[in-house]
Order: sequence, then structure tokens, then C-alpha cells
Amino acid sequence: MEKGVPIRAISRSLAVLRVVNRAGALSMMEIAQAASVPYPTACRIVQTLVHEGMLEREPDRKHYRPTALVQSLAHGFQDHSGLTEVARPFLVEMTKSHLWPVSLVTRVGQMMIVRDCTHAMSPMALNNYYPGATFPLLECASGHVYLAYADEAERAQLLDAAGASEFKVDPLTLRQFPSGSLPEEIRREGYASRGRNRFTTTPGRTSSIAAPIFRDGKICAALTMVYFATAMKMNEAASRYVAELRRTADKISEELSRFDSERHAA
Repeated sequence: MEKGVPIRAISRSLAVLRVVNRAGALSMMEIAQAASVPYPTACRIVQTLVHEGMLEREPDRKHYRPTALVQSLAHGFQDHSGLTEVARPFLVEMTKSHLWPVSLVTRVGQMMIVRDCTHAMSPMALNNYYPGATFPLLECASGHVYLAYADEAERAQLLDAAGASEFKVDPLTLRQFPSGSLPEEIRREGYASRGRNRFTTTPGRTSSIAAPIFRDGKICAALTMVYFATAMKMNEAASRYVAELRRTADKISEELSRFDSERHAA
């Protein structure tokens, strides 16, 4: 086998597990469409995941949902960085201030994963996300922020991998990053925005803005605010909330530095 070539069956199986886990429950047709795999292939993968105990069929309808066993896939991952511990009070304070839900998001491979969020406490949350929800790197504001502030070598590596991803990446977006125009604009403005997010449980109904969080001089996470796409245009959302979003992200970065200093001293 050629070095670096992924096993297609495994890639498709992971895509199916991700879309079901993100949505909570989907029909077989919805799974095939969301994971971009042929219907017969989706059927075989779902049957396999049911056999392995990762998915189960809902008793009252032909929908499939994740089981508690999917949590076992994360047992080997331990995070002792204190990121969520430090950031949580700032997320809560920001949502209390303007009601919109905010998320703390980090990169894992080609995905941005929600580490903590305030969707459960926000009356303005259209989607009730929880830690563990994932979004394609190039399809969310937090991913754009991460790419913009990553060093050139890491950004080039991530963009190369994005071209081979199972997600259909917008060709224009993919071109804007290598050219340098979009990263420069994001760094100049200090935030990224994404209108009518596609990879959500309600595609096209929400938009988002995100600001970078730094640790040891490098981007480690993004602070993202989500709002109804019909509530305001992106430039209006930016004028209203970017300043607060950036201030909060900067405070989290400062607290992380203080946390690390105290930990090293101890």
C-alpha cells in the first residue's frame, strides 16, 4: 500500500460515527447524506457499528443514535492542561452578558472539537451542543482562526490534509488560505467569521465569530460565539460583539499563563 494513503472503509466508518454523534439521532438516509457515503455503504457501516455496540436503533422510529460505549473511544485521552477549568467562568460571564452561546474549541486532526460551551444555559441556542461536538476545520470560524494563527508549516500540512478530507471543502476557501489573503485578514482583524454554518444539526441557520486563545505564544484554542443567521448580518455581529469576544479571549490567555506559572512553581 502506498505510504500515507488512508483506508477508505475506516475513513467512511469514522465519518458515519461522527455525523450520528454530532446529530444525536439520524435516519439511514440522513446518515448517508451527512457522511457523503452511498446508501448501501452507510447501511453496512451502521449495521457494523450496531453490532459493535457503538450505535443502537431507536425503538419508536427508524433512527440510529450513539450509545454510551462511544465514550470508551476517548478513555485514552487525558487533558491536564486546565484549559476548560480556566475558561469556564469567562464563557458563563459572556453568555450572561449578551445571552448568545459561546464555545471553547480546540483542534484535533482535521476537526475542531468543542471542549466546553454555554449552549445549555443560553435561551438563544438553536442547537444544544455538548463537549465533544466536532466541526470540519475549514467549515467553521474557530477553524479559520486556528489556521490563520498557526505557523506556516503547520498550516500547510493541515491544508494538504484538508484537500483529501471526506468533507467537501469549499474550493474558494481552500485557495484563500494558501494564498495568504485570508490568514492576513483574520490576523489583522483579530477574529474570523463564518456565515450560515453547514455542518450543524440545523445547517444554514446559524453563523459564528471566533477569536484566538494563546498559550506560550502559540494558538491553543478559539473562543466562538454562535448566533442566528437571520438575527443579524455578519458585519453587524462583528461590530456588536467582536470587541468583547477578543477581550474575553485575551483574559483567558492571561489566566492560562498565570495557571501555568503557578503549576510550575508548585
